[in-house]
Amino acid sequence: MVTRTQKPIIRIAMWSGPRNISTALMRSFENRPDSVVSDEPFYAHYLYKTSTDHPLRNKIIGRENTDWQKVVAEITGPIPGGKSIWYQKHMAQHNLPGCDLGWVEYFTNCILIRNPNDVMLSYLEKFEISSSDQLGYQQQVDLYNFLNNMGNTPLILDATDILKNPQKMLKKLCDQLDIPFYTEMLSWPAGPRDSDGIWGHHWYGNVETSTGFQSYTKKKGKFPSKYQDIYTASMEHYKKLYSDRLQ
Repeated sequence: MVTRTQKPIIRIAMWSGPRNISTALMRSFENRPDSVVSDEPFYAHYLYKTSTDHPLRNKIIGRENTDWQKVVAEITGPIPGGKSIWYQKHMAQHNLPGCDLGWVEYFTNCILIRNPNDVMLSYLEKFEISSSDQLGYQQQVDLYNFLNNMGNTPLILDATDILKNPQKMLKKLCDQLDIPFYTEMLSWPAGPRDSDGIWGHHWYGNVETSTGFQSYTKKKGKFPSKYQDIYTASMEHYKKLYSDRLQ
């Protein structure tokens, strides 16, 4: 029971896909005075269980926890640093078949989506796309259905909405989470963080030089026709979630 002198404990699971402003949003929450953040705690497990040859793969597997159950025990344990909000950045594609997701019942779950055109053009600058599974859209829809079925309907946020008006959308998000909005969420010091995963050396270049959310600019360019099927499948899943997003 929460007493008058205690702050309610809130655990937020923000479910994203790659190249989806998820790290910028993690920065935003880390800049709150009441929050601590975690960066993709299941990433090492995902790499260990699959043949995905991501940059720094062996180093990530060697340093981070690859045991699903142990990771669950960590992220559902006491909140570090005596904070009242634990913001956890998760990648939907890290949820592999057979992994028990029952722990999400104790979290406030949110799904962060972004137009597949922008995601794919950004992702291809860093890594090859060989399957729509890499982008997490199907897994986000599966997670959305799973959470709905357990009566834990998630909030849906669109990256473009946030970039177009960060203050408006973050205020709306905080209202939905029943937490105060802080203007500190709109900007942060440039540079890496101790809370960043070691994979940040490859993936977080833009965020490390940022001091706030970048203004929205539609990604320019076209991806080769060989990616059309992946784009079509991803867009179909994206649209299923987009209509229910927070506005």
